[in-house]
Amino acid sequence: MTISIGDTVQVKYNSGKYIGEVVEDRGDRVLVKTLAVQKHPKQGDLHNLGQVDGVFFHERKALAHYEKMNVVRSAVRSFNEKIPDYSESLLTAIDELKETLANKDTEYNQQALANLKNLEENDYTKSYYK
Repeated sequence: MTISIGDTVQVKYNSGKYIGEVVEDRGDRVLVKTLAVQKHPKQGDLHNLGQVDGVFFHERKALAHYEKMNVVRSAVRSFNEKIPDYSESLLTAIDELKETLANKDTEYNQQALANLKNLEENDYTKSYYK
């Protein structure tokens, strides 16, 4: 697949999924500017998914609007649909992850939900929400 500067793409990055614009070609990587969130990053220790005991339970926030990411070319796909509004896409991604976590009452899911609540209250400020 040919990727050019200015292309709209879908990328997987740090357990999240985003829609962005290619701003720089770096050979085996591309620099992508975040335009929307498709899937919110997972919470917890990615090397020990589902565990809370004896691991550092990471709180991961989604990339900010226009934040740039240096992405391996193999994680980049063309995106030809309408680009959603960043704030709306972030809210949708959070709601989808919360719904998935709420479907099963486990210690991991409870901690992940607490992380998301903290992110909503402290990091995803009104500048992201309408």
